[in-house]
Amino acid sequence: MHTVNAESRRVTQSVPSRLAVPAGVLAAVAAAFAYVGTVDPNEPGHYPVCPLLRYTGLYCPGCGGLRSAHAFVHGDLLGALHANAPATLGYLGFAVLWTVWVVHAVRGRPLRIDPRPGPVWGLGALLLVFTVVRNLPFGGWLHP
Repeated sequence: MHTVNAESRRVTQSVPSRLAVPAGVLAAVAAAFAYVGTVDPNEPGHYPVCPLLRYTGLYCPGCGGLRSAHAFVHGDLLGALHANAPATLGYLGFAVLWTVWVVHAVRGRPLRIDPRPGPVWGLGALLLVFTVVRNLPFGGWLHP
């Protein structure tokens, strides 16, 4: 029985076949952004309310994310940052990561994401601080 290892399979794949998954991910993200750009989250009744906000009155780190995406799609970067700054930075981070993924795919190299614990914990701490500050009286400027 002939076995083919991952290295030889990677080399024999054509560039279009290596780009199929990144293209599919981009299509799904673009469709989601197109929907949120078309169906305004500022209009009540289109999207479910955040359960944490509904039952506790506290803003979670994701509150305002749809409004942020809507503003981002319409080119209002300041509005997107105001609605949810971490989400807006996440959109930009996704764009960078996706671009790196495509470059690796074109070159026939797998993309390995192996973050160190320090940056992951740091990002988590920043999101925690963002969540706490936006729920304090002086953090009203961070409300969506």
